[in-house]
Amino acid sequence: MTRLVQVAVAGDVAEAELIQGMLTTAGIDSRVEPAAEHDPEAHDDPPLKVLVAESEIDDAREAIEALAELEESESPEA
Repeated sequence: MTRLVQVAVAGDVAEAELIQGMLTTAGIDSRVEPAAEHDPEAHDDPPLKVLVAESEIDDAREAIEALAELEESESPEA
């Protein structure tokens, strides 16, 4: 069984899906699980951990950093 390790924490489901999509594009399988206990009655999204195989942690980090750099370069300057 492959050991999974946390590569990122997403603030909500949309961010988790964005990270997962980017990892999938990079050929890296990932899984999402709640980062903390979440009240099922709450209306907001809980933070989520994005997990990858321990053997792919370095590649996953590089892919996430590349995405962050791309988003920064595309954001309009104030």
